Amino acid sequence: MLTRLRAKRDNLHLGLMLALTFSTGVVDAVGYLGLDKVFAGNMTGNVVILGMALAGADDLPWVGPLLALFAFMLGAVIGGRVLRPVKAGWATRTTWLFAVVGAVLAGLAIALFVMNGKPPQPWELIITVFLATAMGLQAATARHIAVKDVTTVVVTSTITGFAADSRLAGGKGQPWFRRAAAIVLIAAGAGVGALLLMLHIGWGVAVAALITLIAALLGHIAAHVKHTPAPASAPAPAETAA
Repeated sequence: MLTRLRAKRDNLHLGLMLALTFSTGVVDAVGYLGLDKVFAGNMTGNVVILGMALAGADDLPWVGPLLALFAFMLGAVIGGRVLRPVKAGWATRTTWLFAVVGAVLAGLAIALFVMNGKPPQPWELIITVFLATAMGLQAATARHIAVKDVTTVVVTSTITGFAADSRLAGGKGQPWFRRAAAIVLIAAGAGVGALLLMLHIGWGVAVAALITLIAALLGHIAAHVKHTPAPASAPAPAETAA
């Protein structure tokens, strides 16, 4: 099994990044619906909300989106700094960073369960900061693994490529599966997150933590298992001259 994982490492990386895309949808649903209209992973959404809030539209919040934006950038800076010395792909540092993201999410889930509902201020903002920092760290780590079209946190560029490279646009072919899967999975994650929020705000974060930790484990195993090549067959004996 381990050898198969290593042999199909690119497919495994794609699957793991798609799983993290799903978990980001879950986290963003928790942030937007449970933490006062704040995205933890989709910074485009936060920038738009922030712009409308500063214009005074519909009494939108601006503190949460602003904190989330800077916290996400902080997480991305940490990820970029840690991974700078190693080549692109999965490495031990990659595993540790994903593990840190999973651990932070698990800790936040526990805190939300302890609070038994929507966290009061200032805890709501503190949880928002930690969620966004974790998502920034995840995004930077996923960027280092470099699975094309799958950033785990946004799908705008993926949707653009899916449409621009389609046959309707005159394209002759594209990696449609990974693009379609990323779009569908982040939406599915948001739907699951919204449903879990009806049970408790902590469940969505707990599910995202579990997915992230499993992804870190599988990626680490596939990257570090040693592949033993099949022994070369012995050369056929030379024919004896008559």
